[in-house]
Amino acid sequence: MKTKTMSFLLLILSIFLFTGCSQQESSNSKLDYEETKKMVVDILKTDDGKKAIQDVMSDEQLRQQLIMDQAIVTETVQNTLTSDKGIEFWKKTFSDPEFAETIAKTMQKENEQLLKNLMNDPEYRGKMIEVMKDPELEKEMTSVLKGNEYREHLKQVVTETIESPLYQTKIQELLLKAAESKASDAKTDEA
Repeated sequence: MKTKTMSFLLLILSIFLFTGCSQQESSNSKLDYEETKKMVVDILKTDDGKKAIQDVMSDEQLRQQLIMDQAIVTETVQNTLTSDKGIEFWKKTFSDPEFAETIAKTMQKENEQLLKNLMNDPEYRGKMIEVMKDPELEKEMTSVLKGNEYREHLKQVVTETIESPLYQTKIQELLLKAAESKASDAKTDEA
C-alpha cells in the first residue's frame, strides 16, 4: 500500500520537476500552468490515482494530522457568530420566511425534548410557578382571557375544530362506540 502511495506521489513530483526543468531547457516545449493542471487532474481521475488517494487517506497518522482541533473550531465558530458581521448576517438570513421555517422544522424535535426535560427539572418548574404567581402577570393574563379579541379567537378555533373532517370522524366513532356500549348495557339489564 505504502509503495503504491509513494510511487504515486513520486510520479506527481516528477511531473512537476520535469515540467519545471523542461521550461528552462527548451523554449519550444513549454508546459504552461493550465496544461500541467489538466495533466495532474487527469492523473487523479484515473483508477490508479483514485486508489493512491484512498491509500493516502487511509493512513492513520495522516488522518490525525488532518483532523482539526475541536477547541479551535469551536472558538472560530463562536467568534464568527458573535461578531457584528455575524449578527447582521443571521438577522438578514432569519428574515427570510422559508429559511426560518426550515430551521424551525429541523429543530422542532430538539426543542420539544428540551421543553420536556425542563418540565421535569424541579428548579425550572419552581421558577415557572414563581413567575405565574406574580400578581402583575396574573392581572395581565386575566385581562387578556376576558378580552373580546381572545374570545373571538377561541370561538374561531372551536368552530374550525368542529368543522374539521378529522374531528367529525372522531366524533362519529365516539358516538358509535357510546351507542354500542349503551345497547350492550341495555341487553345485559334485560337478561
